[in-house]
Amino acid sequence: MVAQTLNPEAPFLRAYPPALQQQVQALIAQGRLGQWLCDRYPHAHGLRTDGALYHYVNNLKNEYMRNAAMVSKVTFDSKIHVVHHALGLHSNIARVQGGKLKAKREIKLAALFKDAPLEFLRMICVHELAHLRWREHDRAFYQLCEHMQPTYHQVEFEVRVYLTHLELMGERLWAPQSGAAPE
Repeated sequence: MVAQTLNPEAPFLRAYPPALQQQVQALIAQGRLGQWLCDRYPHAHGLRTDGALYHYVNNLKNEYMRNAAMVSKVTFDSKIHVVHHALGLHSNIARVQGGKLKAKREIKLAALFKDAPLEFLRMICVHELAHLRWREHDRAFYQLCEHMQPTYHQVEFEVRVYLTHLELMGERLWAPQSGAAPE
């Protein structure tokens, strides 16, 4: 097997220091990037339905952002990564009902998080929840993310490493095995 090399045009790790990029490049050259991720995160989470995801996100919101507006819908979306070049989307939808204006907030997460470690799922949920309070990715936004998940920046980096793995190898590491017995 020929070792894949890190595409310099790949957007996932471009903002990180060259030393970190070189460490990832070394794992790619050794063919160990996927194994490194599996060693750090051996299991995927068990949230399989949109209903379970909704309850998970609302529990996070209620724990850290009690005064924030209610989230009306949370779903896994298989089109989000391809169409929007994003991992998650938050949207505010305004509807007129009778004489009143009703606002709804929805969060959609890329379907690849359905088969990912709980830490990865929490990172993207925390990110989208922080957008309920702060629209821009500024200092206050990231402070809120770190408040909800103290390892936010480390996990974000590892999600980007996983995206690099997906781009190079094309295989999901935590995808359910067909016919495999649950652990």
